[in-house]
Amino acid sequence: MNPAVDEYFEIGCGRCSLVGTPDCKVHQWQDEMKLLRTLLLECGVTEERKWGVPCYTYNGRNFMMLAAFKEYCWISFFKGALLQDPHHILEKPGENTQAGRVVKFTQVDQVKEKLDILRQYIFEAMEVEKAGLTVKRKDVSEYDVPEEFQNRLDMDPELKEAFESLTPGRQKGYLLHFSGAKQSKTREDRIEKCIPKILQGIGFHDR
Repeated sequence: MNPAVDEYFEIGCGRCSLVGTPDCKVHQWQDEMKLLRTLLLECGVTEERKWGVPCYTYNGRNFMMLAAFKEYCWISFFKGALLQDPHHILEKPGENTQAGRVVKFTQVDQVKEKLDILRQYIFEAMEVEKAGLTVKRKDVSEYDVPEEFQNRLDMDPELKEAFESLTPGRQKGYLLHFSGAKQSKTREDRIEKCIPKILQGIGFHDR
């Protein structure tokens, strides 16, 4: 067991003001997460602490993680999209997630019921890493460009050049942000607010 992960269970991830208090989310899911931790260690993976949370590596690569949230805790498979999932327990953590898959828990009994299944999935995930498999991600050209943004690009060569100079990841971030608005007026407002950042060559989430 990694002492840094022991500390996580004692005081939390440290990413908010509730660290070290009874209100920390980690304390809410102690039993569930400790059971998942034991399972992972029994499978022979390496335990580390990254991004403040328990992270597990195999063949030197990050491949699984535990995390606590307000309404649930989860075990995360970084390349879960490559797993067969015959029991249909894996979920996308977000609508646009391409590789990762998670299993959420709100009760210890739920973990106990799935221990054998999870063990199978963990060993399969280890085989995925051993084989060096990767998830084929969507190219930025496969993402829809909202009409409002395309119009702006067509009208403004400087903006078009700046956007095309961004990394694919930053381009995707903007396109997802713009497309996430249901109404045209909202999309236009989002585009206007982001244009200065695009011209500066920085991403949507950059400060």
